[in-house]
Amino acid sequence: MSLQTEWTCSREDVVNNVYDLIRDIRDPEKDNTLEELNVVCEDCVTVSMLDTDTFLVRVEFTPTVSHCSMATLIGLCLRVKLQRCLPQKHKLDIFIKEGSHDTEKEVNKQINDKERVMAALENTTLLNLVEECIAEPE
Repeated sequence: MSLQTEWTCSREDVVNNVYDLIRDIRDPEKDNTLEELNVVCEDCVTVSMLDTDTFLVRVEFTPTVSHCSMATLIGLCLRVKLQRCLPQKHKLDIFIKEGSHDTEKEVNKQINDKERVMAALENTTLLNLVEECIAEPE
């Protein structure tokens, strides 16, 4: 799904479109979506204008437990899904909701660092896991 033609909509429409993209991402450990587990919700997506043709998309997610070992992988899944589906003119920030994870600062740094994300995706096993999680539901 591409949002190329939909970015002329209101910010609220863009938020809804972004949420529709991430809500069905599968949890890496459970047989549920991130929406079903309340890891993501519509209120966790914000969109603002950086300049006349660039949007800032911010997604905050809440791991199911404060010591969730899959938090970095969930953040990576969110990033990959949105990078593939959003138009080129955007900045994407993904964060763990403040106070919801024991190592939130470290995880936030990893999932917002381009070089670390690229290195992670070079790992075939990790990339395959991401692909499974972000695959469109049937």
